[in-house]
Amino acid sequence: MNTEAFDAAIVGGSYAGVSAGLQLARARRRLLVIDAGQRRNRFAAHSHGFLGQDGRPPQDIAAEAQAQLRAYPTVRWVDASVTNAARTGKGFELRTSSGDTLSAARLVLATGVEDQLPPIDGLAERWGRAVFHCPYCHGYELQQGRIGVLARSELAMHHALMLPDWGQVTLFLDEAFTPSEEQGRELNARGVAIERTPVRRLVEHATVELDDGRRLPMDGLFTMSWTRPATPIAAQLGCAMEQSPMGEFVRTDAMKATTVPGVFACGDLARAAGNVALAVGDGAMAGAATHRSLLFPQG
Repeated sequence: MNTEAFDAAIVGGSYAGVSAGLQLARARRRLLVIDAGQRRNRFAAHSHGFLGQDGRPPQDIAAEAQAQLRAYPTVRWVDASVTNAARTGKGFELRTSSGDTLSAARLVLATGVEDQLPPIDGLAERWGRAVFHCPYCHGYELQQGRIGVLARSELAMHHALMLPDWGQVTLFLDEAFTPSEEQGRELNARGVAIERTPVRRLVEHATVELDDGRRLPMDGLFTMSWTRPATPIAAQLGCAMEQSPMGEFVRTDAMKATTVPGVFACGDLARAAGNVALAVGDGAMAGAATHRSLLFPQG
């Protein structure tokens, strides 16, 4: 067993975590990053909407960012997951899947979330490739083609009313909800077709097979996933959570501080919805705020 102490520890080394780490490393603080290597967007071939990185493979963006952070001499990187986190008299103790016990005065949670996908046959293997959740990230590449919205709840209205800016939209209700008369008028005004027959499965690239046997080819599909924190660490520490229509996330203030003193959270773990650009911004704020809290503990 190895015991070692750091000024700050970051749990999660994807976009938000690395961004937070850069602020602390450049302040020459002794920094620990523990990363299990499970980026949320690992299924996507390309990342879009992030300034200066538009269209690059997300694994390339992450790898380059991690290499830049690891080049700082005060950074220790551990390829592992955190199995337990607890407060101590001087900060926090972390136990990892690699058998280490590590401690830090401050803790930044950047573990991200897991997507709980609709139980439609053929959807999971197309997630991030032909089925998406963010129009800003993937809508443009559909080239104003045929776009399907797979309803899981009334929240599908949000996708259905947005996506006509990116193509010709069909809303597959799949018995998830029934639009009101007013909602029907809104959909009609945006040129959205409504399909009421239940969905049987997805086949080919993005073809929707209905219960009556019809197959409606799409160029891409959008749906809402339900998210939950990727690890139980925030709950172990007693961080307050928020509930949103899309899932659960950690409550933070404007400086990314959680309700537990000394613990900060950033990225998708700490917002109802997000993307790479927002995660990087969140991380920069969390890293700077963590450094500030080391300098001014009562500030």
